[in-house]
Amino acid sequence: MDEHTELPEAPTGRTFDEDKPWRNLPLIVIVGRPNVGKSTLFNRFLRRRRAITDPTPGVTRDPIESVAFVAGKPVRLMDTGGFKLDREAGTDSAIMDELVVEKTVAALGKADEILLLLEAGPPTAEDEEFIELLRPHWDKLLVAVNKTEGGRRESDAWNFLEYGFPEVIFVSAEHGDNILELGEAMVKRLDFSKVEEGEEERVIRVAIVGKPNTGKSTLANRLTGTDASIVSNIAGTTRDVVEGEFSWKGNKFLVLDTAGIRRKSRVKEDIEYYSVNRAIKTLKHADIVIHMIDAKEGLAEQDKKIVAHAAAEGLGVIFVLNKWDTMEQDAKTLKKAVRDMRVMFGQMEYAPVLSLSALKGTGISDLLSAAVRLYGQLSRKVETSALNLALADWVAASPPPQGRANKFKIRYMVQTQANPVKFMVFASRPEAVTGTYISYIRNRIRKDLGFAEIPVVVEVKGSRKKWEERER
Repeated sequence: MDEHTELPEAPTGRTFDEDKPWRNLPLIVIVGRPNVGKSTLFNRFLRRRRAITDPTPGVTRDPIESVAFVAGKPVRLMDTGGFKLDREAGTDSAIMDELVVEKTVAALGKADEILLLLEAGPPTAEDEEFIELLRPHWDKLLVAVNKTEGGRRESDAWNFLEYGFPEVIFVSAEHGDNILELGEAMVKRLDFSKVEEGEEERVIRVAIVGKPNTGKSTLANRLTGTDASIVSNIAGTTRDVVEGEFSWKGNKFLVLDTAGIRRKSRVKEDIEYYSVNRAIKTLKHADIVIHMIDAKEGLAEQDKKIVAHAAAEGLGVIFVLNKWDTMEQDAKTLKKAVRDMRVMFGQMEYAPVLSLSALKGTGISDLLSAAVRLYGQLSRKVETSALNLALADWVAASPPPQGRANKFKIRYMVQTQANPVKFMVFASRPEAVTGTYISYIRNRIRKDLGFAEIPVVVEVKGSRKKWEERER
């Protein structure tokens, strides 16, 4: 199934409101060897494409977790990397496979239920080894055999019963065969007595972006206090967006660890293309972007493109010079690094620049303080009356041009949106309002109204009335 294939919705008989937050949800972990269809099944239950799917074995690396409604019940559903036995010792691939298996095995102990997904056909050596590994978890194991659409290869699939499974369910994750029956079996043994609706909370959504190997996953793990993201020196380790939550000084955060974004010409594999595409799309679901830069390597042209995406979405941006512990620890070094940042990102002088070491944990408190501060600015709303008192002062301090050809009057202004922050200026001749004058208004908004460190959008519209006349 490719990235653009539509996933038909499986019937769920949903009885819960999926728009509300939930607490104490049971965790179902989907496991199996590579390329048996775990991510396709995961996406089907979510009814959206959350995990990357590709025919290449081993696409999923980090465990990915999301709330899904299975047979009308809310559960935490986790997709894991494949259990791979055949490894070429000493290669990057073998190192990565070992890390993936470690994550998968760790997930088994957290699961309330384990869904073992097998592929129709003769059992493989990897199947057999993994089944033995699951013996201690037999009481919470459910088994499904995938790729049996239209009854295909069901006669071979029955052979899996010889391993002592009480039952196996034949499904097709791609085509939807028997998904409803599987869902009912998945929730049948789970305890939902402790599940309760949560209250809406203010959650600061932070996306960590940057080039490969800048320390994004190390920072994500440091912030969440987990090892949810696989960390290695191999470029392109993170593929899917890995989510994690944590609280700091009464503020709740959701962290989105993304794939490293490289120049388009260097993206060779379809898998990496999807990973990068997913990382960029993630910006639409974030409030703040932490842009990671390797302090030793410095800036690259690609960094501009990443930040341009964030600025276009109106997100708060924090530039982070990571691995600062490897640099000279003096004020001159930091000043030069900040100056270089300002030169490359001349239109974003408002964005904070911080240094830290994600590996050692230094500078984390300053980073989180900045994130809370920027979120406060993104959420700020200015009353229209106060806004227009300020506007009158700004226009008096720097009046619009008075020539016959370029003359215009500023009538009033309103804030049209928060997070992202947008304002609308109403003028007598909007076509005559210059970009320079709008920049002046934007800078005064930042300086005088408490939006100093975030992007602000100012649009212009025509109006013949003043604010007071409009009110009457």
